[in-house]
Amino acid sequence: MKKNVAQKLIESHLVSGKMEPGNEIGLKIDQTLTQDATGTMVMLELEAMDLDRVKTELSAQYIDHNLLQTDFKNADDHLFLRSACRKFGVWYSRPGNGVSHPVHMERFGIPGKSLLGSDSHTCSAGSLGMLAMGAGGLEVATAMAGEPFYVKMPRIMGVKLTGKMPDWVSAKDVILEMLRRHGVSGGVGKIIEYYGPGLDSLSAMDRHVIANMGAELGATTTVFPSDNNTRIFLEQQERADVWTELVHDDGAEYDEHDEIDLSALEPLIAKPSSPGNVVPVTEVAGKEIYQAMVGSSANPGFRDFAIAALIVDGKQVHNRVSFDINPTSRQITENLIELGYLGKLIRSGGRVHQPGCNGCIGMGQAPATGKISLRTVPRNFPGRSGTKEDSVYLCSPETAAASALTGVITDPRELGMEYPAYSEPDKIKINTSMLLAPAEKSEDVELEKGPNIKTLPELDPIPDNIQGPVLMKAGDDVSTDEIMPAGTKVLPLRSNIPEISKFTFAQIDDKYYQRAMKYKDSGSFVVGGSNYGQGSSREHAVLGPRYLGVKVVLVKSFARIHWQNLINFGILPLTFKNPAAYDRIGMEDVLVFRNIRKSIQDGGEIEVENKTKGEKFTAVHNMSERQVEMILKGSLINIFRERNKANS
Repeated sequence: MKKNVAQKLIESHLVSGKMEPGNEIGLKIDQTLTQDATGTMVMLELEAMDLDRVKTELSAQYIDHNLLQTDFKNADDHLFLRSACRKFGVWYSRPGNGVSHPVHMERFGIPGKSLLGSDSHTCSAGSLGMLAMGAGGLEVATAMAGEPFYVKMPRIMGVKLTGKMPDWVSAKDVILEMLRRHGVSGGVGKIIEYYGPGLDSLSAMDRHVIANMGAELGATTTVFPSDNNTRIFLEQQERADVWTELVHDDGAEYDEHDEIDLSALEPLIAKPSSPGNVVPVTEVAGKEIYQAMVGSSANPGFRDFAIAALIVDGKQVHNRVSFDINPTSRQITENLIELGYLGKLIRSGGRVHQPGCNGCIGMGQAPATGKISLRTVPRNFPGRSGTKEDSVYLCSPETAAASALTGVITDPRELGMEYPAYSEPDKIKINTSMLLAPAEKSEDVELEKGPNIKTLPELDPIPDNIQGPVLMKAGDDVSTDEIMPAGTKVLPLRSNIPEISKFTFAQIDDKYYQRAMKYKDSGSFVVGGSNYGQGSSREHAVLGPRYLGVKVVLVKSFARIHWQNLINFGILPLTFKNPAAYDRIGMEDVLVFRNIRKSIQDGGEIEVENKTKGEKFTAVHNMSERQVEMILKGSLINIFRERNKANS
């Protein structure tokens, strides 16, 4: 049988299940990736699981999300993560070394390997020909313990690329075109695989841009072949020895198809407040801006900064515009200095920040009230920037730099200059000094826990009967940023569930916490629309509601990672059998669930009574037997503990 790249990757890592769309499959995980916003929970989970040493080929922990040290909490967490890495056998990327995804690609990515990360943009590594997926931290922790990763076999969408991008169009416009066509849920349950002659003009880092924002399509992951362009990248990183070719067989088939003529693309931009709200830049040109930001996991390559530098070279950005430069790795920063590009950015008025996620995750660089911010980041969910009523547009480095010069949203083709001549350097400075190898013996290391680091709360099994009010009724496309925000106030509390729970749903309703605390012991419910839980893989968007007594989340449809996170921590995820039932439920309506434990074991349907309305309707679950066991036991952690006790 002729196979595509995704099928080859899955087949080579398959440990259980059949490769038929919709079937649950188990996959062997070679590498894992964690970052500080989610990694603290992963390390606490490893401790709760009594793990001695990771079983993966390689695991790496990055400090990139919260680099601001405004008090002791963040610094304490960094020390805790450093000690946990040494103890459990994990590589530690020190604060300031850079964003996890490009650094992992530079130093650890290997074509043909599988990678599971507690960050939804782990799919970026698909640019190297890896099977790279984001997941909740608990699933990453169990993978680090040697367990398979379970996922429903996705459909595979083949996207044929032809032609070559014209001047002023770059890889960001390719993924924005995909989002314009398919929206933020168009990739749900799918792997997006790119192939075709158009790939020849896309470097490995161009592919990273496209793979990264596959998460915004809702895709399980994105896959590119490992070809000559992959080899060139690894040679530049002085890791050519790990390159292997991995391409689709001639005549390989796909479950779905699309095609993009790269030569027909134009500069695109995603308007507030969704990555799927894409229009041509010409449609919004002329709007006054306050901020233009270059750099993030979505545009992390050396080229992205170099092109911006060449555009602004010898000019000054508009005096109203904050031109923020977020280098994505220390290595890239050093090479920008060495080759003169950073100086061009600084002389033009650029504000250079330390390598990390920074403003992308709402850690500084928040825009002014009511002012437009252009960013090369992957997401513009409401309030994610740190300003509640923000107006964030997503665009390419070309559009961001052009607009920084003019002070208004500008189609870069209208700058009146030739497209900068840029070629990737053959030789660069390599920096591995900020990567700390794990200790050889875990027993020699004690975990360093500051006062903000709290043990995970106990996770009791779901009761058989629950009665309580609906305390949150949300609409479509609610993101995990809206369920549990990041930002300077919240992110330092990532290792303290009781404290971080106070911010649950704060972006939607700042009184939710007070109402929920009244029902913490008896239980309450969340009702939502379609694509509930899109965006970040953060487990706190489940642990916060779980701590506050949420027993069931009932929606029209779920985003993949959040759905699994709910199961991992014992919150029952249900969907309406008839979506019209959503409209009949009001805030504070009292719902009654009876015989839950028996119902979810017997089949997929559960009868729900709306006691307030005097009505009944049917909800369904789509869980496997393995997932049902997690709900019955209260969490995946509880299952793992029981198994360890039985084997000891």
